[in-house]
Amino acid sequence: MRPWLAALSAVVSALAISAGVIVLTWIPPEPAASFAEPAVMPGEDGAPLALPADSAKRGQRPGTIRLPEGGSAKLVRSEVNSDGVLPVPRGLGDAAWWGARLGAEAGTALISGHVNWGGVKGPFDELWRMREGQEVAVSDATGGIWVYRVREVVTMHKNDLPAQAAKLFAQSGPHRLVLVTCGGDYLGGTDGYRDNRVIVATLVSGPPA
Repeated sequence: MRPWLAALSAVVSALAISAGVIVLTWIPPEPAASFAEPAVMPGEDGAPLALPADSAKRGQRPGTIRLPEGGSAKLVRSEVNSDGVLPVPRGLGDAAWWGARLGAEAGTALISGHVNWGGVKGPFDELWRMREGQEVAVSDATGGIWVYRVREVVTMHKNDLPAQAAKLFAQSGPHRLVLVTCGGDYLGGTDGYRDNRVIVATLVSGPPA
């Protein structure tokens, strides 16, 4: 099996798991946990000494995603573990990153974040109001800004997400940014929220060469 396909299969397994495991389902309120800082930002090398002009103009910190209404989260590189789970940091300030680099020639860059935490709405709650044509800005580790434009907005039952895996998460085919969170009706127990909100965006521009 190709390495990316094995990883994709693991991600699909993770996306289908119930509440309390990954961001795509609701996690009951509890004290915030501590998480180690990543050695490098997702898909990039090192940390910036100074922000480039385009990042300073937008007022966006390196290694973050900014959504159309201004919500922002720090990117934390995540890889599937031996149980096929894609770990996602708890709390509202961080979002998990898996897959392709920013501006890659092919493949999906997947970013997922909590819809809420302890009764407080998080930045990824915006996904439920996003529409085609809006733009998402992702800042790399050097502060360079990559702008993606929303091309597709999908709401689906979380049990239907695995069937869309090849389309949404493959590391082949045209490069795209895919944002995922949970929501819809809250079912309670280990089921969490019923639905997933999926945003697919394509690259518009990257930082100056």
